[in-house]
Amino acid sequence: MIRSDLIRGHLDSIILRLIFEQDRYGYEISKEISSRTDNRFQIKEATLYAVFQRLEKKELIESYTGSVSQGGKRKYYRITTLGKAYLKEMVEEWKETKEVIDLFMEGLK
Repeated sequence: MIRSDLIRGHLDSIILRLIFEQDRYGYEISKEISSRTDNRFQIKEATLYAVFQRLEKKELIESYTGSVSQGGKRKYYRITTLGKAYLKEMVEEWKETKEVIDLFMEGLK
């Protein structure tokens, strides 16, 4: 398991990236995170919805109700133009951060 505090600061970016790829609903995002990390990182539902609220408040994503499936209507999230610009900035910031940390962490055995 990955320490969640190391990832917590990047949850907005991770979730934005998944929504950038395609409109998604909460459970789908949760499963996608588990799947892509081979279950090394799992997001709690409460955390996920707190991120949705924060991203919506900042107008980086917007929600809409999808068509009825399995007896209920799902709430989907799509990225906004502002969200795309923010994600691009976060990717650049991550690249720089990774380079700096790699300077100190790589090469040890």
